[in-house]
Amino acid sequence: MGRVTERRKVLRIRDGVVSSRPDTLVAEEPLEIRLNGKPLAITMRTPGDDFALAAGFLVSEGVLAHAADLQNIVYCAGATADGSNTYNVVDVRTASGVVIPDITLERNVYTTSSCGLCGKASLDAVRTTARHPIADTPPLRVEPELLAGLPDRLRAAQRVFDRTGGLHAAALFDEAGDLLDVREDVGRHNAVDKLVGRALQSGDLPLSRTILLVSGRASFELAQKAVMAGIPMLAAVSAPSSLAVDLAAETGLTLVGFLRGGSMNVYAGEDRIALRAAATQG
Repeated sequence: MGRVTERRKVLRIRDGVVSSRPDTLVAEEPLEIRLNGKPLAITMRTPGDDFALAAGFLVSEGVLAHAADLQNIVYCAGATADGSNTYNVVDVRTASGVVIPDITLERNVYTTSSCGLCGKASLDAVRTTARHPIADTPPLRVEPELLAGLPDRLRAAQRVFDRTGGLHAAALFDEAGDLLDVREDVGRHNAVDKLVGRALQSGDLPLSRTILLVSGRASFELAQKAVMAGIPMLAAVSAPSSLAVDLAAETGLTLVGFLRGGSMNVYAGEDRIALRAAATQG
């Protein structure tokens, strides 16, 4: 199986001093996901947690919703001359009776690119396929001070980032601010899929009492993944996209952006933020 990091020789220039030294880079390899033997998608990812990544991806696509929906996941032989296994192809087998939705090319395009031209179709698709409606979850109230402390906890848990500086991260916290799980990947969407996939495999979906924190921006795709996993709150250290905000408003997702230090912007679902009445301004 591919490694999470690789070593490469680099020419280092520091204050006019030139030296040659090895550098640690994050590994990036393609992963083909097959569904019941048929090719479905290819994503560039950091090797590791591949089965969880595939399972999480299929949660966001509306194929899997519970651990019982999954029969097994296996690596397939790669397309090499000698037929050896590249560990870059996985086949997900669903349990008997699981209905496979029509995952069309159009849907895959806006799932991965959040194309504005198909924004309404994107919102409709998530609303109609979500198996764990956020509106049905128990009430969750989080104080701003608790949210403000989460980015530092995420950063402290990014072990591979410390060695490479080249990975996105996603973390799940409970409503008390305790870290439940953290995953790193070259793709922020893959990091979230790995979290969700591990939760599905453990029988923990829906994640109705959790907060999802991502290290970058909050795209439509990440908001979609939160909604499909039943996560009521998504926070990002950077900006959300307009379609992510629309999706949050449509589904009841609490969406927080620019979570840095003691400041943040709440774009939707502000009822889950426990504000002090005296501190609010019009």
